[in-house]
Amino acid sequence: MKGVALGGLVFMAVLFAFSFAFQQQVPALAYVRAFAEGGMVGALADWFAVTALFRHPLGIPIPHTAIIPSRKDEIGRTLGEFVETEFLRSDVVRTKLEDTAIATRLGEWLQVPEHAERVAAEGSVMAASILRALSDDDVQDVIEDLAREHLIAPEWGPPLGEWLGRIVESGAHHGAVDMGLDSIAAWLDANHAAFTGLVSRRLPSWVPSVAHRLVDDTVYNEAVKFVAAVQADPEHPARHAIDGYLDRLAENLQHDPATIGRLEDAKHKVFDSPRVRELAAEAWNTAKAGLLRSLGDPESGLRRRAAQALAEIGGRLTTDAALQRRVDAWVTDAAVFLVDRYRHDIASIITDTVERWDPAETTEKIELMVGRDLQYIRLNGTIVGALAGLAIFSIAHAFLG
Repeated sequence: MKGVALGGLVFMAVLFAFSFAFQQQVPALAYVRAFAEGGMVGALADWFAVTALFRHPLGIPIPHTAIIPSRKDEIGRTLGEFVETEFLRSDVVRTKLEDTAIATRLGEWLQVPEHAERVAAEGSVMAASILRALSDDDVQDVIEDLAREHLIAPEWGPPLGEWLGRIVESGAHHGAVDMGLDSIAAWLDANHAAFTGLVSRRLPSWVPSVAHRLVDDTVYNEAVKFVAAVQADPEHPARHAIDGYLDRLAENLQHDPATIGRLEDAKHKVFDSPRVRELAAEAWNTAKAGLLRSLGDPESGLRRRAAQALAEIGGRLTTDAALQRRVDAWVTDAAVFLVDRYRHDIASIITDTVERWDPAETTEKIELMVGRDLQYIRLNGTIVGALAGLAIFSIAHAFLG
C-alpha cells in the first residue's frame, strides 16, 4: 500500500511536469496542471501526517512528529485509564451481567455429558497437582498442630462426663448393656472349656479330681445363670450397679480433679506415642495415594460421581428459577465487587504492558496493524487534493480570468 500511495504521488508529479511544460501550447493543460499540483500537495501533506505518527519525516526531528514512539507510555496510560473509567465501572459490569442468563447458560453447558466430564477431568488434574505439590511433612505438621489445638489441648473430662451423664439420665446406655450381656452369654456358650481348672487348680492336691470337675462346672453354671438373670430382669441389681457406676463416673469426670487428671494423662500418653504418629502419617499417605489414583483414573467412582454431580447441577440450573436467581445474583455481586476493588490493577495490565514494549517494535506493530488504512488516507488525500486544486483553479479562472 505504501507503493500504491507513492505511485499516486509520482503519477501526479509526472502529470504536473507534462502539463506545465506544454500548457503554453495547449492552454487547457492549465487545468490538468492545477489538478496535478493539488494532488501533489495533498499527497505530500498526508504523507507527512501519516509518517509523523510513527517516525520523524526524512529523519528530521520536527516537533510533534514520531508521536507513537515518543508518547508510547502516555498512550498506554491513557488507554488504561479509558478502559478503567469506561469499561470497568460497576454499573456497566452489573448491567451486562444482569442482561446475561449466566446460570441458565452454565446449566445448559454442564448438561452435556462431555462438558461435565471435561470439568471433572480438569478439576481432577488441578486437585492432583495440588496434592503432589503438598509436602507430606508439612501436611502432617499441620494436622498435628490442629489436633493438638482442637483435640488434645482442651480437657476431655468435663464434656465427656456431661455427655455420659445425659446418656445415663436418658437410659440410652441400656442398649449397650444388653449388647454386652448378649456377647458375654454367647462367649460363655462357646467357651465352656475355658473354665476347666479355672478354680479347681487352686484346690489342695488331696481333693479328688471328681470334685475338681464339679467345682469348675458349678462356677461355669453359676456364671451362665447370672448372665441369664441379668438379661431377663431389667431391674436386676447388677444393672442398677452399672447405672450407679456410670453415674458416678460421669460426675467424677466433671468435678473430680483426680479422675480428670488420670484421663488427661492417659490421653497425652496415647497421642504422644510414636506409634500413633506413625499411624497418622500412614493414614495421610494412604489417603493421598488413594485420592491420586481415583483422580487420575477416568473410570474411577470419584470421577464418575463428580461428572454425574456436575450434570445434575446443570439440570437444576436450567429448571430451578430460584437457584438461577441466586447464582446470577452471586456471580454479579462477586464480579462487581472485584471490579470495584481491583479495576485499577486490572487496567494497569495495559499500562504496564505498553511500558515494557520497545518503542521501535511498538511502532512497527501498530503500523502493520493499521498502516494499510493509513496508506489509503494518503491515496485519498492525493485524489481529494487534486480535485480541490482543480476546483480552486477553475473558480479563480472563472471569476478573475
